[in-house]
Amino acid sequence: MGFSRIDAGREVPGDVNVIVEIAADSSPVKYEIDKNSDSIMVDRILSTAMHYPCNYGYVPQTLCDDGDPLDVLVLSPHPLLVGSVVRVRPIGVLSMTDESGGDDKMLAVPISKLTTIYDHIREPADLGKGILDMIGHFFSHYKDLEANKWAKVRDWGGSDLAAQVLQKSIEMYRLGSS
Repeated sequence: MGFSRIDAGREVPGDVNVIVEIAADSSPVKYEIDKNSDSIMVDRILSTAMHYPCNYGYVPQTLCDDGDPLDVLVLSPHPLLVGSVVRVRPIGVLSMTDESGGDDKMLAVPISKLTTIYDHIREPADLGKGILDMIGHFFSHYKDLEANKWAKVRDWGGSDLAAQVLQKSIEMYRLGSS
């Protein structure tokens, strides 16, 4: 497949590539793309009876403090295929921590070329409290039944913070790969 050859995007931060690892509303299985083999691997099967409320993936050629690429929550009208690459526009950040430390997740919507239904969404608050609460609830509880694992949601940041987090993760990747 060659996931490692995919860059962060065409016009970062407004047009960003995300590699989808988990489709929205799919079974409670956490997949990750193995960096060495470019294979889609089962990371773990969630112990909670919950499903991911949105598509979940990462921005390629980024690196965060936890040693992983930048996680992204992608809203879309339909679940996206695992292993697909979707071009998105960041609108915010879910600030959270887990047993490994900081674990922020960028929130994004597909770019207008893919669908125009999110053109009016610029910040997390534009989605409405219900959607944000649903996403926050999932990430507050999805590790509840797993030994020695936990997650704590802090708050939502806006599109400016998303751009900062994205840029920092790109810079960390460049420093680590040079």
